[in-house]
Amino acid sequence: MSAQDRVIPSADGIAASVRATGTKGLPPVHLWEPPFCGDLDMRIARDGTWFYLGTPIGRPGLVKLFSSILRKDGDKYYLVTPVEKVGITVDDAPFVATDFEVSGEGEDQVLTFHTHVDDTAVAGPDHPIRVERDAETGEPSPYVLIRANLEALIDRKSFYRLVDCGAHHVVDGTSWFGVWSAGQFFPVIPSRDLPD
Repeated sequence: MSAQDRVIPSADGIAASVRATGTKGLPPVHLWEPPFCGDLDMRIARDGTWFYLGTPIGRPGLVKLFSSILRKDGDKYYLVTPVEKVGITVDDAPFVATDFEVSGEGEDQVLTFHTHVDDTAVAGPDHPIRVERDAETGEPSPYVLIRANLEALIDRKSFYRLVDCGAHHVVDGTSWFGVWSAGQFFPVIPSRDLPD
């Protein structure tokens, strides 16, 4: 690509490219393989706030648009359109699960998560829940897979509610405390590590 043909990535240009596709619903970013155009000064903070050039993006519709073209390849995050692919920074997970609904109970329980950008996902085989623990503090960070390698950090209030839906179950000979959803058990903490 010559310097004259080089695309200089910008948030406005990316938004215009997405709108030009006329795609309803989530664009097929997994099918698009445009050239990498460099990194964009865009960051998603741990609380789900999107920043562009160091300033929070205050328009929810624009954030939702950008989130719809987000893709993770390996350990890196990109915004992908049919004509360009730009790198962005993600502090933790790109989404935040801000709420969930519960139907059923016990092994028949189904948990449906909602994110701050209006995605929904039913926790289960295709949308697993996992919990990472901070090595120093032991603080849990729970996540649910939303779509194609993109997770949501489950916010604190939702995690506390999730614990209320929990149960004990033996996995590979070890008793775990965790949650059921869509017929699958997701371990959170070994039962022996729970306070008395």
